[in-house]
Amino acid sequence: MKYVLAGASGFLGKALARDLVANGHQVRRLVRRPPSTPDEIRWDPASGDLDLRALDDPDVLVNLAGANIGRPWTPTYRRTIRESRIATTATLAAAAAQLDRRPTLITQSGIGGYGTDLGDRILTEDSELGEGFLSDVVRLWEGALEPAQAAGSRVAALRTGVVLDRKAPAFQLLSLPFRLGLGGRLGPGTQYFPVVSLTDWIRAVRHVAENDTVAGPVNVALPIPATNSELTEALATALHRPAFVPIPATLMKLALGEFAWELLGSKRALPTRLQSTGFTFHHPTVTTAISAALA
Repeated sequence: MKYVLAGASGFLGKALARDLVANGHQVRRLVRRPPSTPDEIRWDPASGDLDLRALDDPDVLVNLAGANIGRPWTPTYRRTIRESRIATTATLAAAAAQLDRRPTLITQSGIGGYGTDLGDRILTEDSELGEGFLSDVVRLWEGALEPAQAAGSRVAALRTGVVLDRKAPAFQLLSLPFRLGLGGRLGPGTQYFPVVSLTDWIRAVRHVAENDTVAGPVNVALPIPATNSELTEALATALHRPAFVPIPATLMKLALGEFAWELLGSKRALPTRLQSTGFTFHHPTVTTAISAALA
């Protein structure tokens, strides 16, 4: 299959591109600078500029672009978070709607769209999006797919938890206190904390791309949800480190502002759409996912 990737220079983009090429697929990368290799295509999502002829009749468009949410959300940075996702998705959706053969369009999305703190409530793809900044971003982000869907493309939005891999920036930050012997739960620790192994995230992208029955929102998280305390225990055990320094919620709120709620809030999300279409997880538990991340 022919894939075109936006956000291919990020951690997930590089990992996905390597896997696709290793499995015999063709991969073209969208870049915002002059192309330096034959597999690169220049685009400018801020202005909606993308040469349709350069796409060369793709089977799948994948959008992994988006500014990092793990930093204080100032008013200016809120705009950056929002526009980096919506402009890229909208540009790809417009391209998909104009191509003679409608490609599948897949965008990364946020599991934080369900809300901040939902306790033990089970969240499936049929659950309504919540309230708050990230929920609003997810509505607009996924809404930007509409032109492609209206034109006949199959579209999917991957509502993904934290991807676990030793080279993943988020996992490196998460595991650093444990490596220093200062690990502990975040806040109360009872909150459900959606994660997924890198291997299963890549497999999920390919599953969505290759299965015509998968469309709409797709939760990408462990089928056996884990609390932050369970994640803490599994990480400490895998690293052979103690986990006795809990980080108080008040300190997290002071340091991280509103973003702290993404770590303290509970989201018990289940990958219902993946599993109902035949997807099986190589790493279904937090213990196996962390073991895979550290392998």
